[in-house]
Amino acid sequence: MKRNKCYLAGMALLLLISACKKGGGDFLYKSELLPITVTGFNGSNEDLVVKVGGFDFRAPLQPNNSFNQRNTYTFDAGEHEVKLVINEKNTGKIVLEKNLKKTEGAAQINFLYLDGRTSPMPEKPAIMAEKISLIYMFQPTVTNYTEPVDIVVGKYFITPQVFEEVARAKNVKPYEFCAPITLPTFSVARQDYNGVMTSVSFVVRVYKAGTNIPYIDGTAYSWNALSSTAPKPSASVASSKLYIFTESPAGNVMRFAARLEQ
Repeated sequence: MKRNKCYLAGMALLLLISACKKGGGDFLYKSELLPITVTGFNGSNEDLVVKVGGFDFRAPLQPNNSFNQRNTYTFDAGEHEVKLVINEKNTGKIVLEKNLKKTEGAAQINFLYLDGRTSPMPEKPAIMAEKISLIYMFQPTVTNYTEPVDIVVGKYFITPQVFEEVARAKNVKPYEFCAPITLPTFSVARQDYNGVMTSVSFVVRVYKAGTNIPYIDGTAYSWNALSSTAPKPSASVASSKLYIFTESPAGNVMRFAARLEQ
Protein backbone atom coordinates (compact mmCIF):
# COMPACT_ATOMS: atom_id res chain seq x y z
CA MET A 1 0.00 0.00 0.00
CA LYS A 2 2.79 2.41 0.89
CA ARG A 3 4.44 1.63 -2.44
CA ASN A 4 1.21 2.42 -4.31
CA LYS A 5 0.83 5.73 -2.44
CA CYS A 6 4.37 6.76 -3.32
CA TYR A 7 3.75 5.84 -6.95
CA LEU A 8 0.55 7.92 -7.06
CA ALA A 9 2.22 10.88 -5.37
CA GLY A 10 5.09 10.70 -7.84
CA MET A 11 2.70 10.60 -10.79
CA ALA A 12 0.80 13.60 -9.42
CA LEU A 13 4.05 15.56 -9.09
CA LEU A 14 5.03 14.72 -12.67
CA LEU A 15 1.63 15.84 -13.94
CA LEU A 16 1.93 19.10 -12.00
CA ILE A 17 5.37 19.80 -13.41
CA SER A 18 4.29 19.00 -16.96
CA ALA A 19 1.32 21.38 -16.58
CA CYS A 20 3.59 24.35 -15.89
CA LYS A 21 3.85 26.65 -18.92
CA LYS A 22 5.80 29.78 -19.70
CA GLY A 23 3.88 32.94 -18.97
CA GLY A 24 1.64 31.15 -16.57
CA GLY A 25 2.45 32.62 -13.19
CA ASP A 26 3.21 29.19 -11.63
CA PHE A 27 5.07 29.11 -8.35
CA LEU A 28 7.27 26.05 -8.82
CA TYR A 29 10.99 26.77 -8.89
CA LYS A 30 10.66 30.37 -7.78
CA SER A 31 14.29 31.08 -8.67
CA GLU A 32 13.42 30.39 -12.34
CA LEU A 33 10.46 32.78 -12.48
CA LEU A 34 10.78 36.31 -13.85
CA PRO A 35 7.95 38.68 -12.81
CA ILE A 36 7.26 41.26 -15.55
CA THR A 37 5.19 44.45 -15.15
CA VAL A 38 4.35 46.68 -18.13
CA THR A 39 2.90 50.12 -17.32
CA GLY A 40 2.38 53.41 -19.13
CA PHE A 41 0.11 54.95 -21.76
CA ASN A 42 -0.72 53.87 -25.31
CA GLY A 43 -1.57 57.12 -27.09
CA SER A 44 -1.99 55.49 -30.50
CA ASN A 45 -5.07 54.07 -32.23
CA GLU A 46 -3.47 50.61 -32.34
CA ASP A 47 -3.64 47.61 -30.03
CA LEU A 48 -0.14 46.81 -28.78
CA VAL A 49 0.87 43.17 -28.29
CA VAL A 50 3.42 42.25 -25.60
CA LYS A 51 5.49 39.14 -26.38
CA VAL A 52 8.06 37.53 -24.10
CA GLY A 53 9.92 34.57 -25.54
CA GLY A 54 7.26 32.30 -27.02
CA PHE A 55 4.18 33.70 -25.30
CA ASP A 56 1.92 36.76 -25.52
CA PHE A 57 0.53 38.69 -22.57
CA ARG A 58 -3.11 37.79 -21.97
CA ALA A 59 -4.55 40.97 -23.50
CA PRO A 60 -3.22 43.68 -25.82
CA LEU A 61 -2.53 47.20 -24.57
CA GLN A 62 -5.66 49.12 -25.56
CA PRO A 63 -5.52 52.25 -27.79
CA ASN A 64 -5.58 55.66 -26.08
CA ASN A 65 -5.49 54.12 -22.64
CA SER A 66 -3.27 53.71 -19.64
CA PHE A 67 -2.12 50.16 -18.94
CA ASN A 68 -0.76 48.14 -16.05
CA GLN A 69 -0.24 44.46 -16.85
CA ARG A 70 1.64 41.78 -14.95
CA ASN A 71 2.82 38.33 -15.96
CA THR A 72 5.67 35.89 -15.34
CA TYR A 73 8.14 34.09 -17.55
CA THR A 74 9.58 30.69 -16.57
CA PHE A 75 13.18 30.18 -17.65
CA ASP A 76 14.21 26.77 -18.99
CA ALA A 77 17.22 25.09 -17.44
CA GLY A 78 20.34 26.88 -18.68
CA GLU A 79 18.33 29.83 -20.04
CA HIS A 80 19.50 33.18 -18.69
CA GLU A 81 17.95 35.81 -20.95
CA VAL A 82 14.72 36.40 -22.88
CA LYS A 83 13.59 39.12 -25.29
CA LEU A 84 10.51 41.25 -24.68
CA VAL A 85 8.96 42.74 -27.83
CA ILE A 86 6.01 45.11 -28.02
CA ASN A 87 4.50 45.72 -31.45
CA GLU A 88 1.40 47.14 -33.12
CA LYS A 89 -1.07 44.30 -33.55
CA ASN A 90 -2.32 45.30 -37.01
CA THR A 91 0.87 46.62 -38.64
CA GLY A 92 3.53 44.60 -36.83
CA LYS A 93 5.54 47.79 -36.23
CA ILE A 94 7.93 47.27 -33.33
CA VAL A 95 7.33 49.77 -30.55
CA LEU A 96 9.84 48.53 -27.97
CA GLU A 97 12.41 45.75 -27.58
CA LYS A 98 14.32 44.81 -24.44
CA ASN A 99 16.42 41.84 -23.33
CA LEU A 100 15.42 40.66 -19.86
CA LYS A 101 18.06 38.88 -17.79
CA LYS A 102 17.28 36.40 -15.05
CA THR A 103 20.07 37.80 -12.88
CA GLU A 104 18.47 41.27 -12.88
CA GLY A 105 15.29 40.04 -11.21
CA ALA A 106 11.77 41.44 -11.63
CA ALA A 107 11.39 43.54 -14.78
CA GLN A 108 9.53 46.88 -14.78
CA ILE A 109 8.79 48.24 -18.27
CA ASN A 110 7.33 51.76 -18.18
CA PHE A 111 6.78 53.70 -21.41
CA LEU A 112 4.67 56.17 -23.38
CA TYR A 113 3.74 55.46 -27.01
CA LEU A 114 2.50 58.60 -28.71
CA ASP A 115 2.56 59.98 -32.26
CA GLY A 116 4.61 57.01 -33.41
CA ARG A 117 7.32 57.64 -30.82
CA THR A 118 8.28 55.68 -27.70
CA SER A 119 9.63 57.49 -24.66
CA PRO A 120 10.06 56.82 -20.95
CA MET A 121 6.99 57.43 -18.81
CA PRO A 122 8.05 59.22 -15.62
CA GLU A 123 6.91 57.93 -12.28
CA LYS A 124 4.77 60.38 -10.36
CA PRO A 125 6.00 61.39 -6.89
CA ALA A 126 4.09 59.98 -3.95
CA ILE A 127 1.34 62.23 -2.63
CA MET A 128 2.64 64.39 0.21
CA ALA A 129 0.53 66.10 2.86
CA GLU A 130 -0.41 69.67 1.89
CA LYS A 131 1.62 69.43 -1.34
CA ILE A 132 0.81 69.36 -5.06
CA SER A 133 3.22 67.60 -7.41
CA LEU A 134 2.91 68.16 -11.17
CA ILE A 135 4.60 66.66 -14.24
CA TYR A 136 3.84 68.17 -17.65
CA MET A 137 4.44 67.44 -21.31
CA PHE A 138 3.54 70.33 -23.63
CA GLN A 139 2.54 69.58 -27.23
CA PRO A 140 2.29 72.75 -29.37
CA THR A 141 0.30 71.04 -32.13
CA VAL A 142 -1.27 74.26 -33.49
CA THR A 143 1.56 76.80 -33.43
CA ASN A 144 4.28 74.14 -33.92
CA TYR A 145 6.41 76.09 -31.45
CA THR A 146 9.85 74.47 -31.27
CA GLU A 147 11.75 76.40 -28.60
CA PRO A 148 11.97 75.41 -24.91
CA VAL A 149 9.42 76.92 -22.54
CA ASP A 150 9.03 77.55 -18.83
CA ILE A 151 5.89 76.09 -17.24
CA VAL A 152 4.95 78.50 -14.46
CA VAL A 153 2.49 77.68 -11.69
CA GLY A 154 0.90 80.42 -9.66
CA LYS A 155 -2.02 82.38 -8.21
CA TYR A 156 -4.00 84.99 -10.10
CA PHE A 157 -5.62 87.63 -7.88
CA ILE A 158 -8.59 88.76 -9.93
CA THR A 159 -9.50 92.23 -8.58
CA PRO A 160 -5.98 93.72 -8.72
CA GLN A 161 -5.20 91.53 -11.79
CA VAL A 162 -1.93 90.29 -10.31
CA PHE A 163 -0.20 86.99 -11.09
CA GLU A 164 2.00 85.61 -8.31
CA GLU A 165 4.44 82.89 -9.33
CA VAL A 166 4.72 79.94 -6.94
CA ALA A 167 6.86 77.41 -8.83
CA ARG A 168 8.44 76.96 -12.27
CA ALA A 169 9.74 74.15 -14.48
CA LYS A 170 12.52 75.68 -16.56
CA ASN A 171 13.70 75.08 -20.11
CA VAL A 172 11.16 72.35 -20.96
CA LYS A 173 11.40 71.07 -24.52
CA PRO A 174 8.13 70.48 -26.42
CA TYR A 175 7.09 66.81 -26.41
CA GLU A 176 9.28 66.03 -23.39
CA PHE A 177 8.27 65.68 -19.74
CA CYS A 178 9.41 68.29 -17.26
CA ALA A 179 10.93 67.48 -13.91
CA PRO A 180 8.31 67.32 -11.11
CA ILE A 181 7.04 70.68 -9.87
CA THR A 182 6.12 70.78 -6.18
CA LEU A 183 4.16 73.52 -4.44
CA PRO A 184 2.06 73.92 -1.27
CA THR A 185 -1.70 73.56 -1.47
CA PHE A 186 -3.54 76.87 -1.09
CA SER A 187 -7.05 78.28 -0.75
CA VAL A 188 -8.84 79.92 -3.68
CA ALA A 189 -11.56 81.40 -1.45
CA ARG A 190 -11.99 85.17 -1.42
CA GLN A 191 -9.18 86.71 0.57
CA ASP A 192 -7.38 89.92 1.33
CA TYR A 193 -4.67 91.11 -1.06
CA ASN A 194 -3.02 94.37 0.02
CA GLY A 195 -6.22 95.56 1.64
CA VAL A 196 -8.50 94.46 -1.21
CA MET A 197 -10.85 91.46 -1.01
CA THR A 198 -10.41 89.38 -4.15
CA SER A 199 -11.08 85.98 -5.68
CA VAL A 200 -8.06 83.81 -6.47
CA SER A 201 -7.52 81.39 -9.36
CA PHE A 202 -4.96 78.61 -9.73
CA VAL A 203 -3.31 79.06 -13.15
CA VAL A 204 -0.46 77.41 -15.04
CA ARG A 205 1.20 79.55 -17.70
CA VAL A 206 3.56 78.70 -20.54
CA TYR A 207 6.31 81.27 -21.04
CA LYS A 208 9.25 81.58 -23.37
CA ALA A 209 12.17 79.98 -21.54
CA GLY A 210 13.87 82.28 -19.05
CA THR A 211 11.23 85.02 -19.35
CA ASN A 212 7.78 86.08 -18.15
CA ILE A 213 6.55 86.43 -21.74
CA PRO A 214 3.83 84.08 -23.00
CA TYR A 215 5.32 81.78 -25.63
CA ILE A 216 2.66 82.90 -28.15
CA ASP A 217 4.01 86.46 -28.16
CA GLY A 218 4.47 87.49 -31.80
CA THR A 219 1.88 85.03 -33.13
CA ALA A 220 -1.74 85.59 -34.19
CA TYR A 221 -2.94 84.31 -30.81
CA SER A 222 -3.66 86.28 -27.65
CA TRP A 223 -3.37 85.35 -23.97
CA ASN A 224 -6.23 85.44 -21.46
CA ALA A 225 -5.24 85.84 -17.82
CA LEU A 226 -7.73 83.22 -16.63
CA SER A 227 -8.54 80.85 -19.49
CA SER A 228 -5.05 80.51 -21.03
CA THR A 229 -3.98 77.98 -18.44
CA ALA A 230 -2.59 74.47 -18.71
CA PRO A 231 -4.67 71.73 -17.01
CA LYS A 232 -4.23 71.54 -13.27
CA PRO A 233 -5.77 69.84 -10.20
CA SER A 234 -7.56 71.41 -7.26
CA ALA A 235 -5.41 73.99 -5.50
CA SER A 236 -6.56 73.05 -2.02
CA VAL A 237 -6.18 69.24 -2.13
CA ALA A 238 -2.89 67.34 -1.89
CA SER A 239 -2.25 65.44 -5.14
CA SER A 240 0.31 64.10 -7.59
CA LYS A 241 -0.62 64.52 -11.25
CA LEU A 242 0.85 63.93 -14.69
CA TYR A 243 -0.53 65.81 -17.70
CA ILE A 244 0.09 65.76 -21.42
CA PHE A 245 -1.57 68.87 -22.81
CA THR A 246 -2.03 70.37 -26.25
CA GLU A 247 -3.01 73.71 -27.73
CA SER A 248 -6.75 74.12 -28.20
CA PRO A 249 -7.46 77.77 -29.11
CA ALA A 250 -10.91 79.34 -29.01
CA GLY A 251 -10.88 81.85 -31.84
CA ASN A 252 -7.65 83.77 -31.43
CA VAL A 253 -7.44 83.15 -27.65
CA MET A 254 -4.96 80.41 -26.78
CA ARG A 255 -6.35 77.68 -24.59
CA PHE A 256 -5.19 74.19 -23.73
CA ALA A 257 -6.68 70.73 -23.41
CA ALA A 258 -5.48 67.66 -21.53
CA ARG A 259 -4.61 64.75 -23.78
CA LEU A 260 -3.71 62.64 -20.76
CA GLU A 261 -4.33 63.14 -17.06
CA GLN A 262 -3.06 60.61 -14.54
